Amino acid sequence: MNEIFSKKVWFSNVKNDLLAGAVIALALIPEAIAFSIVAGVDPQVGLYSSFCIATITAFIGGRTGMISATTGAMALLMTTLVKDYGLQYLLATTILTGILQIILGWIKLSYQMRFVPKAVMVGFVNALAILIFDAQLPQFKEASWLVYGMVAMGLIIVYGLPRLTTVVPSPLVAIVGLTIFSLFTGVQLPTIGDIGSLPRTLPVFVVPKIPWNFETLQIILPYAFTLSLVGLLESFLTANVIDDLTDTSSDKNQEAIAQGIANIVTGFFGGMAGCAMIGQSVINIRSGGRARLSTLSAGIFLLTFILIFGDWIAQIPMAALVTIMIMVSISTFNWNSILSITKFPKNETAVMITTVLITVLTHNLAIGVLIGVAMSAIFFSRKIASLIFVDSLLKGDGNERVYSVNGHIFFVSVDNFISTFDFQEPLQRVIIDLTHAHLWDHSAVDAVDKVVLRFRKHNIKVDLVGLNEASATLIERLGVHNKPDDLENDCV
Repeated sequence: MNEIFSKKVWFSNVKNDLLAGAVIALALIPEAIAFSIVAGVDPQVGLYSSFCIATITAFIGGRTGMISATTGAMALLMTTLVKDYGLQYLLATTILTGILQIILGWIKLSYQMRFVPKAVMVGFVNALAILIFDAQLPQFKEASWLVYGMVAMGLIIVYGLPRLTTVVPSPLVAIVGLTIFSLFTGVQLPTIGDIGSLPRTLPVFVVPKIPWNFETLQIILPYAFTLSLVGLLESFLTANVIDDLTDTSSDKNQEAIAQGIANIVTGFFGGMAGCAMIGQSVINIRSGGRARLSTLSAGIFLLTFILIFGDWIAQIPMAALVTIMIMVSISTFNWNSILSITKFPKNETAVMITTVLITVLTHNLAIGVLIGVAMSAIFFSRKIASLIFVDSLLKGDGNERVYSVNGHIFFVSVDNFISTFDFQEPLQRVIIDLTHAHLWDHSAVDAVDKVVLRFRKHNIKVDLVGLNEASATLIERLGVHNKPDDLENDCV
């Protein structure tokens, strides 16, 4: 905990952190408003949320330089709740979401991230890049040539300025430059103010006005549980991306607790649940943000901009922010995954592409990742199933055969295991040597039972040898071939 408040993680990169925070704050405003509209609530709900979550996670988060705020993935999950029950139930759900996230952080949920393969991670990142780009397309619908021209001008600044100087972040120069151009030329372009009104007051402490009873819990718990899992999933994956970009590590369990505390506070200050934002986090890192000050300044600048400079912020052309988000989309996408697609194993390529397609089609990162993990598990199981070998040796006068099994026997590999035995061979005795094998589940025990009983039907004596302790215990508990009473009730 002392490291969280050390000078190094706060003030080691002051100038770049403050400049990056300003860029993030400007980009957060239209997104927070847009996500509020998606959820069906007033724009100020999303703006208050972004301020609270960014500020709190800056102090106690487990990943420096990562931006957390209102997100599209979370907003999509709230639409039905808001439509059916209203804002007050959303605030209560946000509080419960935070409580559940603290519990999940306490039980070390992040350790399960090791089960997310690299192919799924790449698919997640690529899908998110596509979704970020897709979210900008409505800005071009029925737009004048000026919008296209300003976006092109902005991209030239973003990618061209760093070749000349890196004193100030090129995204910030693009936003300021395009805004000044728009104001001085008087061109009529969509602005941030056209999306929604900005709040004029600080958020205030409120207790959700709902019945605090079991019936309410039944309503909000399913939403809160889903939000807590999706929020942590997106936060953990975002932390992994930032870990790779900065070549540093993060405490994801601490991040889970921080996300939970942030959502609890947000719920009591009129906000909606949020989580880490990969797009804004990448902007922060690309703009030079590294320490906790970048995250804190993003939250502080956000509130300052909307309260003090609200009238000016409202005049920023959407084309300027579309430019920044297109830059994020381009930099987020893992282009090497396309250029080197023929070098990767086919099953990993299939997992990556499926994760991208499912995520893009459903606009739900959690569904895409879960299906990707499931596919990886299936491919892995099939691969392990093929790695079972059974050698046999005929001994003595030809009446005894020894089968030596090598590999893992479980539900996927049992068919391969059973098929290696010749039940028709005229023998008196069969020895099945399991010294180099391991039985993992009930299906494995059932397969051994079938092999033993089929040999016995041909009056062949069967001996199992070499069982390790775990496999022997499993057979003793679940096997039936040496238990006459169980055998009578078992259909083999």
